[in-house]
Amino acid sequence: MTLKDRLVEDMKVAMKAKEEGKVRLSVIRMARAAIKNAEIDKKIEFNDVQVIEVLARELKLRRDALEVFAQADRPDKVKALEEEMAVLMDYLPQQLSEGEIRQLVQETINTLGASGPKDLGKVMGALTPKTKGRADGKLVNQVVREILGA
Repeated sequence: MTLKDRLVEDMKVAMKAKEEGKVRLSVIRMARAAIKNAEIDKKIEFNDVQVIEVLARELKLRRDALEVFAQADRPDKVKALEEEMAVLMDYLPQQLSEGEIRQLVQETINTLGASGPKDLGKVMGALTPKTKGRADGKLVNQVVREILGA
């Protein structure tokens, strides 16, 4: 079953669940719409890898909004965004822990022979395909900067 098929099936289940499935249903509908819009833009049918990219982008949007609402002292919006993020996480691959990210960063730095802050772009370029959809890009960048001493 593809990820898009799973979204359709889960949407049906959420629709049958009435009240309990409202947040889940709205997030699934939003995700399907984002996928459809991206497919229309690119004029192709997306595979699972491309669907994961779209879902990761939607998750990132919510993470960024979460920070803003937390600073604005809006606990109602923060809670709603956390619920939406939890639903999106169900469809993304298992997220990497900070320790796993550090290990990947260290391996990449050793492989590339990166030595300082000037190599940040090279390291991030090599890491991005490995962590796409599995880790927050900000966290990866932060770890790379820390290890390279930037």
